[in-house]
Formats: sequence, structure tokens, C-alpha cells
Amino acid sequence: MKRFALVVVAFVLAALSYAHWPGAQLPADAKADKVLVLKGERKLILLRAGTPIKEYEVALGSDSVGRKAQEGDGRTPEGSYVIDYRKPNSSFYRALHISYPDAADRAQATVRGVNPGGLIMIHGIRNGLGIVGRWHRLMDWTNGCIAVTNSEIEEIWAAVPDGTPIEIRA
Repeated sequence: MKRFALVVVAFVLAALSYAHWPGAQLPADAKADKVLVLKGERKLILLRAGTPIKEYEVALGSDSVGRKAQEGDGRTPEGSYVIDYRKPNSSFYRALHISYPDAADRAQATVRGVNPGGLIMIHGIRNGLGIVGRWHRLMDWTNGCIAVTNSEIEEIWAAVPDGTPIEIRA
């Protein structure tokens, strides 16, 4: 029984170490001039003058295949938007707002008679659950947002000023 308990403790410690093991750090003065999200690859890439400066693995909306069509569909939008404001006191650890829906998204939703939704963000883990770290990426779990770890959103927060374009591709 003692051996089993030691194995369980070792496993838990290894899992927590993986969840929070630091990766390569983005220099503190690095600034991105574009954000690219590749939904199919579950990647968020910070670009400067067209050159990648850092790449992150992400979790997306719970129904991530296809364009966001309406509120509650669990999809992450696709298209060209802007990081238009930041929310330090979100339900998730920090959040950068994406300017979805734009005029075209609203027009398409109007034609279909639905609400296009909104409040699409790049954010960290839900407050109080940061211990899951990298494990959050095992599944797509957001309502359409793009989620990274808390330490990753700290880097992105510092490197991506308001007004930065973001392109989200399938």
C-alpha cells in the first residue's frame, strides 16, 4: 500500500510539473504587430513584420469546426479582427477582447434571424483553476474564445497592444 501511495504522489507531482514547466520566454520588450490563429492546428502565433516571434498551443470553442454563426454555438470565429480592449478582471485570468462580431458577421446573423454573439477573447484559465496549466489543452472547452495558460496570457498581454490585428483561420 505504501508503494502504491508513493507511485500516486510521484504521478501527481509529475503531472503538476508538466502543467507548469516553463517554456522559452518571450523577451519582455517584444511587441507583436499581428496575431495569427490557426484553428486546425490549435496554434496562436505572434508576428512581428511577418516573422513569428512566439507560438502557443491553444484550446478553442467546444465546437471548433466551422465559423462562428450565432451566440451559443461554441465556435471560434474565423476572419480578420482587431484586439480592441483588454479586461484585467475577467472570469478568466486576464483577457484580450477580439472585435467579433464585425459588420459582416452582424449582417449574416440578421439574415438568419439570430444573435451573432460576442465577448470573444484570448484568455487564460478560469479563475481558481489555474493549477490545470497546460492540461487545459486536452480538449476544446471555451464558448468560442481562445485559451492559453495563465503564464502565456501574461506574455501575450505584454506583447500585444490594443489595436493589433488578429487573423483567425480554419
